[in-house]
Amino acid sequence: MKTKTRFAPSPTGYMHIGSLRTALFNYLYAKQNDGDFLLRIEDTDRSRLVPGAEENMIEILNKMGLNPDGKIEKQSDRLKKYNKAAEKLIKEKKAYYCFCSSERLDELRKGQQANKQVPKYDRHCCDLSEEDIDKKLKEDENHVIRFKIPDNEIIKAEDMVYGKISVKSEDLDDLVILKSDGYPTYHLANILDDHEMKVTHVIRGEEWLPSLPKHILLYRAFDYDLPTFVHLPLLLNPDKSKLSKRQGDVAVEDFLAKGYLKEVLINYVAMLGWNPGDDREIFSLEELIKEFSIANINKAGAVFDINKLNWYNSEYVRQIIENKDDSYKTLLNTTAEFLTNFKDRPEDVLKLFGSRVEYLAQLDEMTAFLHKLPRYETEELVFKKSDLNKTKQGMKLAYDKLETTKDKDWEKEFLHTTLENLVNNSDFSPGDIFWPLRIAVSGLQKSPSPAEIMDFLGKEESLNRIKQALDKLG
Repeated sequence: MKTKTRFAPSPTGYMHIGSLRTALFNYLYAKQNDGDFLLRIEDTDRSRLVPGAEENMIEILNKMGLNPDGKIEKQSDRLKKYNKAAEKLIKEKKAYYCFCSSERLDELRKGQQANKQVPKYDRHCCDLSEEDIDKKLKEDENHVIRFKIPDNEIIKAEDMVYGKISVKSEDLDDLVILKSDGYPTYHLANILDDHEMKVTHVIRGEEWLPSLPKHILLYRAFDYDLPTFVHLPLLLNPDKSKLSKRQGDVAVEDFLAKGYLKEVLINYVAMLGWNPGDDREIFSLEELIKEFSIANINKAGAVFDINKLNWYNSEYVRQIIENKDDSYKTLLNTTAEFLTNFKDRPEDVLKLFGSRVEYLAQLDEMTAFLHKLPRYETEELVFKKSDLNKTKQGMKLAYDKLETTKDKDWEKEFLHTTLENLVNNSDFSPGDIFWPLRIAVSGLQKSPSPAEIMDFLGKEESLNRIKQALDKLG
């Protein structure tokens, strides 16, 4: 049988980083086994739909290289099938109409909680007569359809990550499978869809693990073969709470908008809850397809560490610059998109900051001093182990030497050597020359080296900035 996995998001918001991991693991397993990676939009919760979310999810998948196979299915196009399936279960006495009001259900739940009972439906409508049901339906009384959990059974399930699971049917609630608006719940729709789409492996988040026994009963009620189940551990904040917007960015689009590379996001989320069995951390998508193994998925929740993501991104940027491979041109184009100034000089910007940047959006702030020299106090020019007089003399010596430098020699290696020679062949220390030059050309106490900055600024602008510093010194 051909392997088929599916990613089945609800368009109730932009794609969460956890959803990207779910999509990725489904994609990796399908491609590793020469199978199909299917996409299904689960848009049955009409009250929570977010305009543009569906399109965003499809765009993100394609941008990440996780292109779905075949037709993209939408549950809202299949309402007749869900209604027909629910009616079939009613005829077979495996489901029933429930006319209970939300007020009654609230009171029932409160009473059970007060008595320290597990909140569950009391089957108030389970044994209504055919006459009562027909009357209520003809009067268009608000209702749902509930699946009837079999009595006195032990439901056994198996998950490839969490192992064997055993649940007593008496601990399960008669779940709603068709809502009052005629739309199915997740429980009914995903069973029917996965069966019809011939999904062989259901790879989804751990939050659905408690529903697995109910889903197995539904598979059994329809006489469907069970797929293989794989539940992925939760993504957690550093404080071990569930990863949420309250503690920072969680949408894939947020990270892309900050200049995290798509290859980085793929690599990093792959390592959340999975490991290759050794110390390797850097993987291309092709390498992940080859190396991925469900057996190496951890049960424990995976902590989303922004510092680790920053390390990944900086490492990727550094390697791309160093190797100048096929990704280099893409990196240059992407870098230009994040620059307000120097859009025409992304390569020069990366030469200066490529080893320092964590994500590309930082470059705009990093390059601000190059566009306009920040204000700084005269005292900042004087190194803590120097004095005003030595600083002035060292700066003047450097200015005179730099002024005679030929245009063709104005590059960082030559400039750095020139300044080093000034220090070595004089009574001045690096603090008398390098420190004030750094402040003079950047206005900052922390910046790239003076030679690197002067290389970027060019001879005229560099000398102008040094002259301004000399004027400040008086």
